[in-house]
Amino acid sequence: MGRIDITMPQLGETVSEGTISVWLKAIGDTVRAGEAVLEVSTDKVDTEIVSPADGILTGPLTPEGETVPVGVVIAGVSSDVPSDLPMTVTVPPSGPAALPESSSLRSSAEAMVPTRHRPGIREPGPRMGRALLSPRVRRLVTDHGIDLALVQGTGADGRITRRDVDTHLDAARSTRPVVPEYAGPAEPVAAATTPTTVEALPAGTTPMSRVRRITAERTLESLRTSAHVLSVVEVDYTNVDRVRDRIKAQWRDENGFSLTHLPFICRAVIDTLREYPGLNASVVGDAIVHHASVDLGLAVDLGERGLVVPVIKRAHDRRMAAIARDISTLAERARAGTLTADESAPGTFTVTNNGSAGSVLTAPIIVQPQVAILSTDAIVRRVVAIRTDDGEVLAVHNVGNLALSWDHRAMDGAYAARFLAAIKQVLEHRDWNTEL
Repeated sequence: MGRIDITMPQLGETVSEGTISVWLKAIGDTVRAGEAVLEVSTDKVDTEIVSPADGILTGPLTPEGETVPVGVVIAGVSSDVPSDLPMTVTVPPSGPAALPESSSLRSSAEAMVPTRHRPGIREPGPRMGRALLSPRVRRLVTDHGIDLALVQGTGADGRITRRDVDTHLDAARSTRPVVPEYAGPAEPVAAATTPTTVEALPAGTTPMSRVRRITAERTLESLRTSAHVLSVVEVDYTNVDRVRDRIKAQWRDENGFSLTHLPFICRAVIDTLREYPGLNASVVGDAIVHHASVDLGLAVDLGERGLVVPVIKRAHDRRMAAIARDISTLAERARAGTLTADESAPGTFTVTNNGSAGSVLTAPIIVQPQVAILSTDAIVRRVVAIRTDDGEVLAVHNVGNLALSWDHRAMDGAYAARFLAAIKQVLEHRDWNTEL
Protein backbone atom coordinates (compact mmCIF):
# COMPACT_ATOMS: atom_id res chain seq x y z
CA MET A 1 0.00 0.00 0.00
CA GLY A 2 1.44 3.37 -1.04
CA ARG A 3 2.01 6.05 1.55
CA ILE A 4 2.79 9.74 1.19
CA ASP A 5 4.39 11.42 4.18
CA ILE A 6 3.10 14.65 5.67
CA THR A 7 6.06 16.68 6.96
CA MET A 8 6.33 19.88 8.95
CA PRO A 9 6.43 22.51 6.18
CA GLN A 10 8.66 25.55 5.89
CA LEU A 11 6.23 28.29 6.95
CA GLY A 12 8.56 31.21 6.33
CA GLU A 13 12.15 32.02 5.55
CA THR A 14 13.02 32.56 9.21
CA VAL A 15 10.83 29.77 10.64
CA SER A 16 12.66 26.55 11.51
CA GLU A 17 9.93 24.71 13.45
CA GLY A 18 6.20 24.63 14.11
CA THR A 19 3.83 23.46 16.82
CA ILE A 20 0.98 21.03 16.17
CA SER A 21 -2.05 23.06 17.28
CA VAL A 22 -4.88 20.63 16.54
CA TRP A 23 -5.56 17.63 14.33
CA LEU A 24 -8.68 18.14 12.21
CA LYS A 25 -8.61 14.48 11.13
CA ALA A 26 -7.91 11.27 13.02
CA ILE A 27 -6.10 8.07 12.03
CA GLY A 28 -8.35 6.12 9.69
CA ASP A 29 -10.26 9.15 8.39
CA THR A 30 -10.48 9.47 4.64
CA VAL A 31 -9.18 12.72 3.19
CA ARG A 32 -9.16 14.46 -0.15
CA ALA A 33 -6.13 16.12 -1.70
CA GLY A 34 -6.09 19.74 -0.55
CA GLU A 35 -8.34 19.10 2.45
CA ALA A 36 -7.10 20.52 5.76
CA VAL A 37 -5.94 17.80 8.15
CA LEU A 38 -4.26 19.82 10.92
CA GLU A 39 -3.36 23.31 12.12
CA VAL A 40 0.23 24.34 12.77
CA SER A 41 1.19 27.32 14.90
CA THR A 42 4.38 29.37 14.76
CA ASP A 43 5.16 32.50 16.73
CA LYS A 44 3.79 34.46 13.76
CA VAL A 45 0.67 32.80 12.36
CA ASP A 46 -1.61 29.76 12.44
CA THR A 47 -1.64 27.72 9.23
CA GLU A 48 -3.81 24.86 8.00
CA ILE A 49 -1.85 21.94 6.50
CA VAL A 50 -3.63 20.05 3.77
CA SER A 51 -3.49 16.46 2.60
CA PRO A 52 -1.09 15.86 -0.31
CA ALA A 53 -3.38 13.24 -1.87
CA ASP A 54 -6.67 11.34 -1.64
CA GLY A 55 -6.45 8.53 0.85
CA ILE A 56 -6.63 7.48 4.48
CA LEU A 57 -4.78 9.34 7.22
CA THR A 58 -2.23 7.07 8.85
CA GLY A 59 -0.06 7.42 11.89
CA PRO A 60 1.80 7.79 13.95
CA LEU A 61 0.44 11.32 14.45
CA THR A 62 2.69 13.79 16.23
CA PRO A 63 0.78 14.78 19.40
CA GLU A 64 -0.89 18.17 19.64
CA GLY A 65 1.22 20.68 21.47
CA GLU A 66 4.50 19.19 20.24
CA THR A 67 7.02 21.49 18.52
CA VAL A 68 8.60 19.85 15.47
CA PRO A 69 11.50 20.95 13.22
CA VAL A 70 10.81 21.66 9.56
CA GLY A 71 10.97 18.53 7.39
CA VAL A 72 10.13 16.02 10.13
CA VAL A 73 7.40 13.49 9.25
CA ILE A 74 4.29 14.06 11.38
CA ALA A 75 1.78 11.71 9.68
CA GLY A 76 1.04 10.00 6.39
CA VAL A 77 -1.66 9.41 3.79
CA SER A 78 -2.24 5.94 2.40
CA SER A 79 -2.99 6.58 -1.27
CA ASP A 80 -4.25 3.07 -2.11
CA VAL A 81 -7.97 3.87 -1.71
CA PRO A 82 -10.85 2.70 -3.96
CA SER A 83 -12.20 5.60 -6.04
CA ASP A 84 -15.78 4.89 -4.91
CA LEU A 85 -14.90 5.02 -1.20
CA PRO A 86 -17.01 7.73 0.45
CA MET A 87 -14.93 10.51 1.95
CA THR A 88 -15.69 11.99 5.35
CA VAL A 89 -15.55 15.76 5.49
CA THR A 90 -14.73 17.74 8.59
CA VAL A 91 -16.78 20.94 8.72
CA PRO A 92 -14.55 23.77 9.97
CA PRO A 93 -15.73 26.11 12.70
CA SER A 94 -17.97 28.88 11.39
CA GLY A 95 -16.82 32.48 11.26
CA PRO A 96 -13.62 34.11 10.06
CA ALA A 97 -10.26 32.66 10.90
CA ALA A 98 -8.61 33.72 14.14
CA LEU A 99 -6.22 36.64 13.86
CA PRO A 100 -2.52 35.96 14.33
CA GLU A 101 -1.00 37.17 17.54
CA SER A 102 1.65 39.50 16.21
CA SER A 103 3.50 42.38 17.76
CA SER A 104 5.32 45.35 16.39
CA LEU A 105 8.27 44.31 18.48
CA ARG A 106 9.06 40.76 17.35
CA SER A 107 12.57 40.04 16.10
CA SER A 108 14.35 37.16 14.44
CA ALA A 109 16.46 36.68 17.56
CA GLU A 110 13.47 36.03 19.80
CA ALA A 111 12.59 32.51 20.73
CA MET A 112 9.19 31.05 19.98
CA VAL A 113 6.68 31.51 22.78
CA PRO A 114 6.58 28.22 24.73
CA THR A 115 3.72 26.04 23.60
CA ARG A 116 3.96 23.09 25.96
CA HIS A 117 1.06 21.92 28.06
CA ARG A 118 0.51 23.99 31.15
CA PRO A 119 -0.91 22.72 34.44
CA GLY A 120 -3.98 23.94 36.25
CA ILE A 121 -6.38 24.32 33.29
CA ARG A 122 -9.85 22.91 33.84
CA GLU A 123 -11.37 21.57 30.64
CA PRO A 124 -15.01 20.43 30.59
CA GLY A 125 -16.73 17.62 28.78
CA PRO A 126 -15.88 13.97 28.15
CA ARG A 127 -13.73 14.73 25.11
CA MET A 128 -12.25 18.01 26.23
CA GLY A 129 -8.82 16.68 27.12
CA ARG A 130 -5.75 18.86 26.95
CA ALA A 131 -5.01 17.85 23.38
CA LEU A 132 -8.24 19.49 22.15
CA LEU A 133 -6.96 22.94 23.05
CA SER A 134 -4.40 24.47 20.71
CA PRO A 135 -1.29 25.91 22.39
CA ARG A 136 -2.43 29.44 21.56
CA VAL A 137 -5.85 28.92 23.11
CA ARG A 138 -4.22 27.26 26.11
CA ARG A 139 -2.01 30.33 26.61
CA LEU A 140 -5.03 32.65 26.50
CA VAL A 141 -6.85 30.50 29.03
CA THR A 142 -3.85 30.50 31.35
CA ASP A 143 -3.14 34.21 30.99
CA HIS A 144 -6.69 35.22 31.82
CA GLY A 145 -7.47 32.51 34.39
CA ILE A 146 -10.55 31.33 32.49
CA ASP A 147 -12.78 28.52 33.77
CA LEU A 148 -13.43 26.54 30.58
CA ALA A 149 -16.69 25.24 32.00
CA LEU A 150 -18.05 28.72 31.24
CA VAL A 151 -16.87 28.76 27.60
CA GLN A 152 -19.05 27.44 24.79
CA GLY A 153 -16.98 25.56 22.20
CA THR A 154 -17.96 25.98 18.56
CA GLY A 155 -15.18 23.91 16.99
CA ALA A 156 -15.33 20.34 15.77
CA ASP A 157 -16.69 18.00 18.49
CA GLY A 158 -17.23 21.01 20.74
CA ARG A 159 -13.58 22.04 20.69
CA ILE A 160 -12.94 25.46 22.20
CA THR A 161 -11.31 27.77 19.66
CA ARG A 162 -9.53 31.06 20.09
CA ARG A 163 -12.63 32.89 18.82
CA ASP A 164 -14.67 31.21 21.57
CA VAL A 165 -12.22 32.47 24.19
CA ASP A 166 -12.22 35.98 22.69
CA THR A 167 -16.03 36.00 22.71
CA HIS A 168 -16.04 34.92 26.36
CA LEU A 169 -13.54 37.66 27.29
CA ASP A 170 -15.51 40.32 25.41
CA ALA A 171 -18.70 39.30 27.22
CA ALA A 172 -16.93 39.37 30.57
CA ARG A 173 -15.56 42.86 29.93
CA SER A 174 -18.95 44.22 28.85
CA THR A 175 -20.64 42.95 32.01
CA ARG A 176 -17.86 43.95 34.43
CA PRO A 177 -19.38 46.31 37.03
CA VAL A 178 -17.99 49.81 37.36
CA VAL A 179 -16.37 50.26 40.75
CA PRO A 180 -16.40 53.89 41.93
CA GLU A 181 -13.32 55.22 43.63
CA TYR A 182 -13.54 55.51 47.41
CA ALA A 183 -13.60 59.17 48.43
CA GLY A 184 -13.91 58.77 52.19
CA PRO A 185 -17.01 58.87 54.39
CA ALA A 186 -19.92 60.82 52.99
CA GLU A 187 -20.65 64.19 54.52
CA PRO A 188 -24.10 64.53 56.11
CA VAL A 189 -26.51 66.45 53.92
CA ALA A 190 -29.07 68.77 55.42
CA ALA A 191 -32.65 67.93 54.64
CA ALA A 192 -33.24 71.29 52.99
CA THR A 193 -30.23 70.97 50.67
CA THR A 194 -31.06 70.43 47.04
CA PRO A 195 -29.20 67.32 45.84
CA THR A 196 -26.64 67.89 43.11
CA THR A 197 -26.21 65.34 40.33
CA VAL A 198 -22.54 64.41 39.84
CA GLU A 199 -21.53 62.26 36.91
CA ALA A 200 -19.51 59.31 38.20
CA LEU A 201 -16.17 58.68 36.54
CA PRO A 202 -15.56 55.13 35.34
CA ALA A 203 -13.12 53.17 37.44
CA GLY A 204 -12.06 49.60 37.95
CA THR A 205 -9.39 47.17 36.83
CA THR A 206 -9.06 45.64 33.39
CA PRO A 207 -6.40 42.96 32.95
CA MET A 208 -4.02 43.36 30.03
CA SER A 209 -4.74 41.23 27.01
CA ARG A 210 -1.94 38.95 25.90
CA VAL A 211 -1.10 41.22 22.95
CA ARG A 212 -0.98 44.28 25.22
CA ARG A 213 1.22 42.45 27.74
CA ILE A 214 3.64 41.29 25.05
CA THR A 215 3.78 44.83 23.65
CA ALA A 216 4.53 46.16 27.12
CA GLU A 217 7.34 43.66 27.61
CA ARG A 218 8.91 44.25 24.21
CA THR A 219 8.76 48.04 24.31
CA LEU A 220 10.35 48.14 27.75
CA GLU A 221 13.00 45.68 26.62
CA SER A 222 13.73 47.87 23.59
CA LEU A 223 14.11 50.95 25.79
CA ARG A 224 16.50 49.02 28.03
CA THR A 225 18.46 47.76 25.02
CA SER A 226 18.80 50.66 22.59
CA ALA A 227 20.14 54.15 23.27
CA HIS A 228 17.09 55.92 21.85
CA VAL A 229 17.57 59.36 20.30
CA LEU A 230 14.93 61.36 18.39
CA SER A 231 15.64 63.48 15.31
CA VAL A 232 12.92 65.32 13.37
CA VAL A 233 12.75 67.01 9.98
CA GLU A 234 9.89 69.04 8.48
CA VAL A 235 8.86 68.17 4.92
CA ASP A 236 6.96 70.35 2.45
CA TYR A 237 4.78 67.99 0.39
CA THR A 238 3.95 70.47 -2.40
CA ASN A 239 6.11 68.55 -4.88
CA VAL A 240 4.38 65.26 -4.04
CA ASP A 241 0.93 66.89 -4.14
CA ARG A 242 1.43 68.18 -7.68
CA VAL A 243 1.52 64.59 -8.92
CA ARG A 244 -0.81 63.08 -6.35
CA ASP A 245 -3.61 65.61 -6.89
CA ARG A 246 -3.42 65.12 -10.65
CA ILE A 247 -3.83 61.33 -10.62
CA LYS A 248 -5.53 60.42 -7.32
CA ALA A 249 -9.07 60.17 -8.78
CA GLN A 250 -7.91 57.96 -11.66
CA TRP A 251 -5.76 55.93 -9.25
CA ARG A 252 -8.73 55.20 -7.00
CA ASP A 253 -10.90 54.18 -9.96
CA GLU A 254 -8.23 51.80 -11.28
CA ASN A 255 -6.94 50.38 -7.98
CA GLY A 256 -9.86 50.59 -5.57
CA PHE A 257 -8.02 52.51 -2.82
CA SER A 258 -6.74 56.04 -2.23
CA LEU A 259 -3.24 57.13 -3.12
CA THR A 260 -1.98 58.65 0.13
CA HIS A 261 1.34 60.31 0.95
CA LEU A 262 2.61 57.14 2.66
CA PRO A 263 3.80 55.28 -0.50
CA PHE A 264 5.80 58.35 -1.57
CA ILE A 265 7.43 58.50 1.87
CA CYS A 266 8.19 54.78 1.87
CA ARG A 267 9.77 54.99 -1.59
CA ALA A 268 11.94 57.90 -0.44
CA VAL A 269 12.95 55.97 2.69
CA ILE A 270 13.83 52.84 0.72
CA ASP A 271 16.02 54.71 -1.77
CA THR A 272 17.75 56.67 0.99
CA LEU A 273 18.47 53.51 2.99
CA ARG A 274 20.57 52.30 0.07
CA GLU A 275 22.68 55.46 0.44
CA TYR A 276 22.81 55.19 4.25
CA PRO A 277 23.27 51.45 4.97
CA GLY A 278 24.05 52.18 8.60
CA LEU A 279 20.29 52.56 9.20
CA ASN A 280 19.35 49.37 7.34
CA ALA A 281 21.11 47.34 10.00
CA SER A 282 20.77 45.39 13.24
CA VAL A 283 22.79 45.28 16.44
CA VAL A 284 23.68 41.68 17.33
CA GLY A 285 25.83 41.44 20.43
CA ASP A 286 28.83 43.69 19.91
CA ALA A 287 28.48 43.72 16.11
CA ILE A 288 26.46 45.75 13.63
CA VAL A 289 24.99 43.64 10.84
CA HIS A 290 24.31 45.52 7.58
CA HIS A 291 21.52 44.00 5.49
CA ALA A 292 21.86 43.61 1.74
CA SER A 293 18.07 43.73 1.27
CA VAL A 294 15.67 46.46 2.39
CA ASP A 295 12.76 44.60 4.00
CA LEU A 296 10.40 47.38 5.02
CA GLY A 297 8.12 46.80 8.01
CA LEU A 298 4.84 48.76 8.16
CA ALA A 299 3.04 49.02 11.49
CA VAL A 300 -0.71 48.36 11.06
CA ASP A 301 -3.14 49.31 13.82
CA LEU A 302 -5.71 46.60 14.61
CA GLY A 303 -7.51 48.65 17.27
CA GLU A 304 -8.04 46.79 20.52
CA ARG A 305 -6.37 43.73 18.99
CA GLY A 306 -3.02 45.53 19.01
CA LEU A 307 -0.43 46.04 16.31
CA VAL A 308 0.99 43.87 13.55
CA VAL A 309 3.96 44.69 11.35
CA PRO A 310 3.77 43.10 7.89
CA VAL A 311 6.87 43.40 5.75
CA ILE A 312 7.48 44.32 2.11
CA LYS A 313 10.32 41.94 1.24
CA ARG A 314 13.04 43.26 -1.08
CA ALA A 315 11.33 46.64 -1.13
CA HIS A 316 14.33 48.16 -2.93
CA ASP A 317 13.23 46.29 -6.06
CA ARG A 318 9.77 47.91 -6.01
CA ARG A 319 8.76 51.18 -7.66
CA MET A 320 6.38 53.62 -5.98
CA ALA A 321 3.17 52.35 -7.60
CA ALA A 322 3.99 48.76 -6.62
CA ILE A 323 4.79 49.88 -3.07
CA ALA A 324 1.41 51.63 -2.84
CA ARG A 325 -0.35 48.41 -3.81
CA ASP A 326 1.80 46.39 -1.40
CA ILE A 327 0.87 48.71 1.49
CA SER A 328 -2.85 48.43 0.74
CA THR A 329 -2.76 44.65 0.30
CA LEU A 330 -0.72 43.98 3.44
CA ALA A 331 -2.91 46.27 5.56
CA GLU A 332 -6.05 44.47 4.35
CA ARG A 333 -4.53 41.05 5.00
CA ALA A 334 -3.32 42.15 8.44
CA ARG A 335 -6.81 43.30 9.45
CA ALA A 336 -8.34 40.12 8.03
CA GLY A 337 -5.81 37.92 9.84
CA THR A 338 -4.56 36.27 6.65
CA LEU A 339 -0.88 37.29 6.68
CA THR A 340 1.56 34.51 5.88
CA ALA A 341 4.63 33.76 7.97
CA ASP A 342 6.89 35.41 5.39
CA GLU A 343 4.74 38.55 5.37
CA SER A 344 5.11 38.70 9.16
CA ALA A 345 8.83 37.96 9.18
CA PRO A 346 11.16 40.52 10.76
CA GLY A 347 12.05 43.52 8.63
CA THR A 348 15.26 45.54 8.48
CA PHE A 349 13.66 48.99 8.96
CA THR A 350 10.18 50.00 10.14
CA VAL A 351 7.80 52.84 9.28
CA THR A 352 4.87 53.65 11.56
CA ASN A 353 2.15 55.96 10.21
CA ASN A 354 0.98 57.76 13.35
CA GLY A 355 -0.11 60.75 11.28
CA SER A 356 -3.19 58.82 10.15
CA ALA A 357 -4.48 59.26 13.71
CA GLY A 358 -3.64 62.97 13.81
CA SER A 359 -0.32 62.91 15.67
CA VAL A 360 2.04 65.73 14.64
CA LEU A 361 5.14 64.49 16.49
CA THR A 362 5.82 60.93 17.67
CA ALA A 363 8.90 59.36 19.23
CA PRO A 364 8.45 55.70 18.23
CA ILE A 365 10.21 52.81 19.95
CA ILE A 366 12.72 50.85 17.88
CA VAL A 367 11.82 47.33 16.77
CA GLN A 368 14.64 45.10 18.02
CA PRO A 369 17.20 44.31 16.74
CA GLN A 370 16.79 47.10 14.16
CA VAL A 371 18.61 50.40 14.72
CA ALA A 372 15.92 52.91 13.69
CA ILE A 373 12.21 53.47 13.11
CA LEU A 374 10.52 56.35 11.26
CA SER A 375 7.20 57.92 12.25
CA THR A 376 5.24 59.67 9.49
CA ASP A 377 3.20 62.27 11.35
CA ALA A 378 0.15 64.25 10.28
CA ILE A 379 0.38 66.46 7.19
CA VAL A 380 -1.24 69.82 7.93
CA ARG A 381 -1.83 73.12 6.16
CA ARG A 382 0.72 75.67 7.31
CA VAL A 383 2.04 79.07 6.29
CA VAL A 384 5.61 78.75 5.03
CA ALA A 385 8.16 81.14 3.61
CA ILE A 386 8.93 80.49 -0.07
CA ARG A 387 12.05 81.87 -1.74
CA THR A 388 11.42 83.18 -5.28
CA ASP A 389 13.34 85.23 -7.81
CA ASP A 390 11.55 88.30 -6.46
CA GLY A 391 12.36 87.52 -2.84
CA GLU A 392 10.53 85.61 -0.11
CA VAL A 393 6.75 85.25 -0.05
CA LEU A 394 4.32 83.54 2.31
CA ALA A 395 2.21 80.63 1.08
CA VAL A 396 0.01 77.88 2.55
CA HIS A 397 1.45 74.40 1.90
CA ASN A 398 0.97 70.84 3.12
CA VAL A 399 3.70 70.27 5.69
CA GLY A 400 4.45 67.37 8.03
CA ASN A 401 7.13 66.02 10.35
CA LEU A 402 9.18 62.87 9.86
CA ALA A 403 10.46 61.69 13.25
CA LEU A 404 13.31 59.20 13.42
CA SER A 405 14.10 57.23 16.58
CA TRP A 406 17.63 55.86 16.18
CA ASP A 407 20.04 53.81 18.25
CA HIS A 408 23.08 55.80 19.37
CA ARG A 409 25.00 52.52 19.76
CA ALA A 410 24.97 52.09 15.98
CA MET A 411 25.50 55.66 14.71
CA ASP A 412 25.93 59.29 15.68
CA GLY A 413 23.61 62.25 15.33
CA ALA A 414 25.14 63.73 12.19
CA TYR A 415 24.63 60.46 10.26
CA ALA A 416 20.97 60.22 11.35
CA ALA A 417 20.39 63.89 10.51
CA ARG A 418 21.88 63.50 7.03
CA PHE A 419 19.62 60.49 6.45
CA LEU A 420 16.53 62.55 7.31
CA ALA A 421 17.74 65.46 5.18
CA ALA A 422 18.20 63.10 2.23
CA ILE A 423 14.62 61.79 2.58
CA LYS A 424 13.38 65.38 2.68
CA GLN A 425 15.34 66.19 -0.47
CA VAL A 426 13.83 63.24 -2.36
CA LEU A 427 10.26 64.10 -1.34
CA GLU A 428 10.57 67.79 -2.13
CA HIS A 429 12.49 67.61 -5.43
CA ARG A 430 12.13 64.22 -7.17
CA ASP A 431 10.09 64.06 -10.38
CA TRP A 432 7.41 61.66 -9.12
CA ASN A 433 5.79 61.47 -12.56
CA THR A 434 8.45 58.93 -13.49
CA GLU A 435 7.26 56.62 -10.69
CA LEU A 436 3.64 56.29 -11.83
